[in-house]
Amino acid sequence: MMKVAVFNTKAYDKQYLSEAAQNHSHEVIFFEAPLNKNTCKLASGFDVVCAFVNDHLDKDVLTLLSKEGVRLLALRCAGFNNVDVKTAESLGITIARVPAYSPHGVAEHAVAIMLALNRQIYRAHNRIREGNFSLEGLLGFQMHGKTAGIIGTGKIGVLTAKILSGFGLHILAYDPYVNPELKGIAEYVPLNKLYADSDIISLHLPLTPDTYHIINAQSVQQMKKGVMIVNTSRGGLIDTQSVIEGLKSGIIGYLGLDVYEEEDGLFFEDLSGHVIQDDTFARLLTFPNVVITGHQAFFTKTALSNIAETTLKNISDFEAGQLDPANIVKSEFVK
Repeated sequence: MMKVAVFNTKAYDKQYLSEAAQNHSHEVIFFEAPLNKNTCKLASGFDVVCAFVNDHLDKDVLTLLSKEGVRLLALRCAGFNNVDVKTAESLGITIARVPAYSPHGVAEHAVAIMLALNRQIYRAHNRIREGNFSLEGLLGFQMHGKTAGIIGTGKIGVLTAKILSGFGLHILAYDPYVNPELKGIAEYVPLNKLYADSDIISLHLPLTPDTYHIINAQSVQQMKKGVMIVNTSRGGLIDTQSVIEGLKSGIIGYLGLDVYEEEDGLFFEDLSGHVIQDDTFARLLTFPNVVITGHQAFFTKTALSNIAETTLKNISDFEAGQLDPANIVKSEFVK
């Protein structure tokens, strides 16, 4: 049996992890606090720390966790850009993740944002509630026959491409590695051509030093006027100031975000009674052609169940010395 400290716990985390824990013999303790330098002392005496996307796992935190006896960092997410992987390895801390928990759900959410932006569902809903049935200002475009650019063609990117192909869009794709699943569905092109030819651009990349701010002032200038950009991957893929300028100039006609580069301290929290201190985020909220959801693309019953079960299985497999190599994060993944 291993002692597991779960940080950044919400009610749904506790529900699904507790259910999954019934199939495993570990002692699971939940903490509402996020994991950072000020809270890692809570992990004293634990073998495993379970963390989420906005927990801080830099060199200082990992060093403190190692001193407290932590041997496994069980991420209940796919991304690991918030972890100093090289430091973890040097300290002998194994990192396990959940590489694919709801690719269909994320792809569906990306397309839902596209439809909401295009047909302005959010504005129409608010009008109807106020008794305003005018169609002025709600004009959309037919997606059939348009061109969608998919940047990143892993599982989620492929599923998004397939859904959009079913809508009758021409699909362009960019990825250093060609995915054979897109044969006959998408045309792989250089990034500059994708920018120039796409009516809709959807991001499905991990956040790495190479992909950080892949959408920036230079890339926006290459895009078709009125382009729609949707990001359901990682906030750091987009330079927010550059897309704000793109929105103001009209180059970007629609922006859909499920992630934000400075979302830590915002997303996953109820701040409805507070003044948002992030002026950049507040500026985004002023645009009528921007839709933002709070990192909820993954948030389905299927995903929460898969995340919980895989996380607990990773812990059991680690204890048995047979952790699935596909779930281990190594320093070779990070440049």
